[in-house]
Amino acid sequence: MYLSQQAVNKLSPAAKIKLPVKLGLPERLIELQNLMIKGDECAAKIYETIGIYLGYTIPHYAEFYDYAHMLILGRVTTGLGGDIVLSATKKVLLQEFPEIARLVTMHVPDEKMRRLGQAVAAASLPTLKN
Repeated sequence: MYLSQQAVNKLSPAAKIKLPVKLGLPERLIELQNLMIKGDECAAKIYETIGIYLGYTIPHYAEFYDYAHMLILGRVTTGLGGDIVLSATKKVLLQEFPEIARLVTMHVPDEKMRRLGQAVAAASLPTLKN
């Protein structure tokens, strides 16, 4: 929940961003993206926080999974905010977990593919034999 559009909903009050209650999560993310286009620093802080969360999550995953590649997907990683997420993630990894930063490569597809994150992830799953 803290790496997706749910995080936007959770972090907006702390960033002093008031989003209309009637909006669903996707629409709230769109509002945040519009604020980013306008150069809103509070919106940028939300994306930075999401990136920090991801930066600490990747090493945690490494405690359970042996992996060298991570596909970064989801609408929250698109646009200007997505660049901030990825930058903050890399910064945390390099400063706090340099060994993981060396071992794990983050792959970021184009904007369209990132928006279709769940579909891309599902399509990339291997077929299981019965």
